[in-house]
Amino acid sequence: MNSSIDTDLALLALQEEQLQFDTFSLDTAWQLGMRLKEAVEARGKSVAIDIQLFGHPLFFYAMPGTTPDNIDWIRRKRNVVERFHQSSYAIRLRMKEKQITLTEQAGLPLRDNAAAGGGFPIRLRGSSCIGAITISGVPMREDHGIIVEVLSAWLNKPISELALPPAENMDD
Repeated sequence: MNSSIDTDLALLALQEEQLQFDTFSLDTAWQLGMRLKEAVEARGKSVAIDIQLFGHPLFFYAMPGTTPDNIDWIRRKRNVVERFHQSSYAIRLRMKEKQITLTEQAGLPLRDNAAAGGGFPIRLRGSSCIGAITISGVPMREDHGIIVEVLSAWLNKPISELALPPAENMDD
């Protein structure tokens, strides 16, 4: 077992448990999308941002400097969140820990599914996963971290308890 992966997986589970909504509306999606945009702009970066209730797009914005490839990454990450009801980064770390792919684990084609950071489940407290917030454009751990930072502020949860530590290697 890799202790840094285990530590990250425990934090990811805590994030998913803490960052749940009492309600989620079109207005919520718009405001969160704009906060994500502002958080990324404050870093001087560019991402594409997508917020959907599964099958129902609520917010999309592609910042200058993004490409259609970012949109495809969003689709693939969102598919993983929809399938597993967990963050796409948690699924990535589980696959890394087991040293298998999504195809080997669940028969999922990699062309349509990406176990990469940047997809986060929208959960209603006491209910199941109803959608996903997904971004693509910076390294995957940072994609994930930006979403967690914005959700922590929105839901009044202390980011100091939820943020992942800096990555130990560059592929995360």
